[in-house]
Amino acid sequence: MVESESSGLPHTERLEDLYLKALREKIRKIKELEQRVKKLEEVNRSLEMEKKLMERQRLKLEREVRSLRKEIEKMNAPPLITGTLIELLPDGRAVVKSTTGPNFVVRISSKVKRESLSPGCMVAMNQRSYAIVEVLPSSKDPVVMNMEIEERPGVTYNDIGGLKEQIEEIRETVELPLLRPDLFEKVGIEPPKGVLLYGPPGCGKTLLAKAVASQTKATFIRVIASEFVRKYIGEGARLVREVFQLAREKSPSIIFIDEIDAIAAKRLDDSTSGDREVHRTLMQLLSEMDGFDPRGDVRIIGATNRPDILDPAILRPGRFDRLIEIPLPSEEGRYEIFKIHTRRMNLSDDVSLRELAKLTEGATGADIRQICIEAGMFAIKEGRDYVSNRDFLLGIEKVLKKELGAKTQEGMYF
Repeated sequence: MVESESSGLPHTERLEDLYLKALREKIRKIKELEQRVKKLEEVNRSLEMEKKLMERQRLKLEREVRSLRKEIEKMNAPPLITGTLIELLPDGRAVVKSTTGPNFVVRISSKVKRESLSPGCMVAMNQRSYAIVEVLPSSKDPVVMNMEIEERPGVTYNDIGGLKEQIEEIRETVELPLLRPDLFEKVGIEPPKGVLLYGPPGCGKTLLAKAVASQTKATFIRVIASEFVRKYIGEGARLVREVFQLAREKSPSIIFIDEIDAIAAKRLDDSTSGDREVHRTLMQLLSEMDGFDPRGDVRIIGATNRPDILDPAILRPGRFDRLIEIPLPSEEGRYEIFKIHTRRMNLSDDVSLRELAKLTEGATGADIRQICIEAGMFAIKEGRDYVSNRDFLLGIEKVLKKELGAKTQEGMYF
């Protein structure tokens, strides 16, 4: 019995070893399967991410396709006809003047708001039925849009010298009606519609207009009268009408018409076809000046160097009510102008602005400004950082062509 038991031990150990090997093999295979499962999960996650990206790209491409289709539909849509609304009929229809020529009685689309329709407005019509499908914004010539100065002028009354009385007059006639219209209503009078500034060039007419626009915080529309002169009949009158329409839309506003004699010269019997077109433009200007509300927020300032050639129709009361002369500056005025243009200059002690004002008799404000610039240039040429009296004398000689005998630094005459 002992021998049989001892002889069975090795066989049992071999079975255990085989069992352990089989178990280890199963564990190894399980681990391999787990690793494969992990790899498959990673692959699955990456595929899910790619699927989401592809889904997003698909949605993006679908949106692009839809937008392109809409764009193609718009491009393939038949064009609309523009016209001008003449009258709204009681039955809901409208009378429209087409750009092709004839007038039509047409229907109005339900998408168009009735309150947005008014006689004279631009409308778009269907090409087949001529029904009104859209109200177009009022068109303005690009030339008119460029006349508006977006930035407010930086000129103040302190930048104008020698024109105290003229400043008071223009403030009464332009500034007060815009800032205090209630005063005119209480008194019971109408403010002047327009102001005409006349006088030699370079005396401050444009500066006055800019100062008023800056003081009143108004839109400043500057027009050169020659810009109204056009080749074809009716073009100049249309520009005048659009300028006044722009001024009403941008009110409070100031229309400054410079060199107004270009279109407002006296009308003669022996005129050419070009003169007759200028006269049509003038008549449109007169009509616009008569038409707007005198207590409105639109003021007109005209400027000219030749008041003697202006047509009497534009000078009568009710158009340019106030005529303000801007003369050559007096000696006191020249002194004030010198103070304005030299307040930022580095002057030497020998500079006497009073003496310079005496030496510049007949000079305009523009001449005095140029004299100050030339004096500074002479100082820069000699390498100095200050301006001496001799520099001003040289500037007067150069600008006014006067022989003053300016002394050099050595005491010799120049």
